[in-house]
Amino acid sequence: MSHLRFSGLPAQEQQDVFLGIIRNSSLLNDVLSRAQQLNLPDWYIVSGALYNLVWNVLTGRPETHGIKDIDLFYYDGADLSYEAEDRIIKAGDEVFSGVPLPVEIRNQARVHLWFEKHFGQTYAPLQSSEEGIARFASKTHAVGIRLKPDGQLKLYAPFGLDDIFSLRITPNPVIDNRITHHQKALRAQKNWPEVTVVPWHEAVASHS
Repeated sequence: MSHLRFSGLPAQEQQDVFLGIIRNSSLLNDVLSRAQQLNLPDWYIVSGALYNLVWNVLTGRPETHGIKDIDLFYYDGADLSYEAEDRIIKAGDEVFSGVPLPVEIRNQARVHLWFEKHFGQTYAPLQSSEEGIARFASKTHAVGIRLKPDGQLKLYAPFGLDDIFSLRITPNPVIDNRITHHQKALRAQKNWPEVTVVPWHEAVASHS
């Protein structure tokens, strides 16, 4: 099947294809350039805006099909107050004005302060944005991109890219995020019927 044409390729080849897709996206290039202007510590554009874009390219759909928003992570442990994060969010509202999708900015140093209230379980404090990416409910979602000062792209994908190129949602049982995995998988299959989902229990069994 043509949409699986990069599935199973060596990691470096998949990375080259992935970065090529990002570079060819006028939307992502614009957002990355604007994000760099904020000069945030340890920042990444993460998850859906990246892997959903790849799926749209692979399946011949419009660039923004199924993409609700663009998530921007940063990590600043110097000030964990809501007010400090809110100042960054408001600055982002100006920087990203005119972008066709909302850009959601979150300080990863604060996640443990609100995670339990939202998801019903404790969450150990993160030490970096990359650690936050590595804790996503599905390994498929664990991908981040940022623009380096020299204009090159830095990619962080702790579980590789084969799940993305295989249109496969694979659980990440590092914490019990099975509900989030299931909900996001259902939504993905509505937007991309080609997607397959690995059940949570299978991932837990192979992880233990």
